[in-house]
Amino acid sequence: MKDRKTRILENRELAPGIFRLICETDGDDFSHPDQFAMVSVPDKFLRRPISVADHDEHSFTLIYKVVGEGTDILSQMKEGETLQVLTGLGNGYDISAVPDGAAVIGGGIGIPPMYGLAKALKAAGKSFEVILGYNTKEEIFLLEEFEALGVPLTVMTADGSYGRKGFVTDAFERLPFVCACGPTPMLKALDACTDHGFFSLEARMGCGFGACMGCSIKTKDGSARVCKNGPVFDKEVIRWESL
Repeated sequence: MKDRKTRILENRELAPGIFRLICETDGDDFSHPDQFAMVSVPDKFLRRPISVADHDEHSFTLIYKVVGEGTDILSQMKEGETLQVLTGLGNGYDISAVPDGAAVIGGGIGIPPMYGLAKALKAAGKSFEVILGYNTKEEIFLLEEFEALGVPLTVMTADGSYGRKGFVTDAFERLPFVCACGPTPMLKALDACTDHGFFSLEARMGCGFGACMGCSIKTKDGSARVCKNGPVFDKEVIRWESL
């Protein structure tokens, strides 16, 4: 974990209410796909947790949705301005534990970390497919980046305005192994129709590194903190009825 001041290289709207924030860094702060950062927003006490879509030794990319005053303030910040950011948070995905033939599934604002995972799996020589879920054609983002990976890709839209009509679970009958990130109802539905996998959970967070206990959930092994023990969990340990 690092608490660093970073310069904004880009803060651009990709789709209605969805922004890509690229921040400058002097070293790669992230070691695993689906780690996250806690961004300090001007005039707001609590930092905002945002998953990492991409990173290297020069920059890291955060993609966020405007859902309140904090993210609205963030969306108005310009290139060249500075932010205070906690980086390298969470446990992320263990690439070595993902078998060939896995499905990488993202829904809504859970799609960005799946891009980072897909890039890492591709670099590791793994075979996999990608399934992305959006509400409408107008809300699609990162599609060109996923297409450039050259892996099997299915796009679902709830209204059928692009790709196939339906939810991500309508893209298959049953899957043996899934890596997924998205809203809790989507993950619950995936749990019922997949055999094994690692799921990344969304949660409201106070600190981002396990001190405040604000993001605790119930698992079969006891209480766990999404920020510290997650956000990625083996889907079999999650007590879905408590979410």
